[in-house]
Amino acid sequence: MRKISMLMMVLLQLCVSCSAPLRDGDVSYKRGDYLAALRVWRPLADKGNAEAQYKIGVMYRQGLGVTQDDKEANRWTRLAANQNHVQAQYNLGVMYGNGQGVQQDYVRAYMWWSLASNAGDAGAIKNRDLIAKEMTPQQINRARRMAENCQMRDLRECDYTWTR
Repeated sequence: MRKISMLMMVLLQLCVSCSAPLRDGDVSYKRGDYLAALRVWRPLADKGNAEAQYKIGVMYRQGLGVTQDDKEANRWTRLAANQNHVQAQYNLGVMYGNGQGVQQDYVRAYMWWSLASNAGDAGAIKNRDLIAKEMTPQQINRARRMAENCQMRDLRECDYTWTR
């Protein structure tokens, strides 16, 4: 029992130490010092931190502290989305729906919004239902299958290199 409580304390300390740099980046971002935020978030993102990856994706999408680049925004956002980051999944739906950094693809937009919808994201539910009106029943079924496979961690369904 004592080993379990010690392990829990170590894990809690690790979680706290991981979130502190994210907060430091948030402070810089909120005061408009985007380069400082990027300096904090980039090493975390490179190590696989989904929140940092998502935030860098937002920076590239909006051109904050970096040259605006939809393809780079898509790359960082996808890394976070593949780790079930709901906001990143929502944003990928927007990117596919609008053709930002990727070829416009309603099936993929529907798929990403479906994944975000599973977490209860109201905007994703609304967008998914709106885009469905522009799709055939076959496209909707395909998007649903892709979302199911992606959720089962078959990342080929989530990855942009997936072929039709």
